[in-house]
Amino acid sequence: MTSTPSRLDPEIAARIKRSADGLLPAIAQQYDTGEVLMLGWMDDEALHRTLTTGRCTYWSRSRREYWVKGDTSGHFQWVKSVALDCDADTVLVKVDQVGAACHTGARTCFDEDVLLKDGGSDAAAADQ
Repeated sequence: MTSTPSRLDPEIAARIKRSADGLLPAIAQQYDTGEVLMLGWMDDEALHRTLTTGRCTYWSRSRREYWVKGDTSGHFQWVKSVALDCDADTVLVKVDQVGAACHTGARTCFDEDVLLKDGGSDAAAADQ
């Protein structure tokens, strides 16, 4: 991550529990349908930018830089609300997603590789 001082409100920064590398998982969810779109990573500065610009800003772990969803793809995430979970170690960003959320071009990052659907198999139900 960058060594730029954070502009995040100190009261918010004091509450957040970050990973060892200073990051916070950020779940993007479609605000009106509840559809889970993607998971990204934010540091304090990315969260600050998300809270103040109305657009989701993430920290790219592979490129080691900030990216604003939609700047290159045109698939914007307009922020509707931001909330910390009960442990303050994950942030939920409710957005109005324009276009695909996934870098593959899919609407979400979670609809291509479904491991269990509709509660599982009949065998799993019989085991209970």
